[in-house]
Amino acid sequence: MEEATLAGGCFWCTEGVFQRLKGVVEVVSGYSGGSIENPTYEQVCSGSTGHAEAIQIKFDPKIIPFEKIIEIFFHLHDPTTLNRQGNDVGTQYRSAIFYHNDEQKRTAEEVRLRIEQEKVYQNPIITEIVPFEAFYKAEANHQNFYKNNPDYRYCRVIIDPKIEKLLREYKNEVNES
Repeated sequence: MEEATLAGGCFWCTEGVFQRLKGVVEVVSGYSGGSIENPTYEQVCSGSTGHAEAIQIKFDPKIIPFEKIIEIFFHLHDPTTLNRQGNDVGTQYRSAIFYHNDEQKRTAEEVRLRIEQEKVYQNPIITEIVPFEAFYKAEANHQNFYKNNPDYRYCRVIIDPKIEKLLREYKNEVNES
């Protein structure tokens, strides 16, 4: 198994998407990229910790390679907005790839370059590609949020369209169940 740590806005959104992929065995919501150990949600939301809402994925690279995870990541959030995803604004909602080794760094940079060359987005990609330092698991009420709260308005309005896009564009990578 390998790990990937990604920040693409609200962790409820990224968690709900990546939990559906074949080869992903675990997705944990949490915080990464900041300077405070074991931050709380309230501390991260204050913008004072430097942490981003992030997910940590455990995956089988024989089933889904890191390259495909990064491709899906870039296509299922807006990597061109600084510290913002939709109405979620603040440094905790920034776009970041926290690479765990040189191979992940190289792959993330190659995928970013390919997507920029394909002109998928009108504006330049500003996603940080930075070394992984630490990941702190979020509080229990943030884990499996979409699975546990599918009728919550935020889930229906924000997460459902991302999952619909995943199912439409990456149906071969999605679990049937």
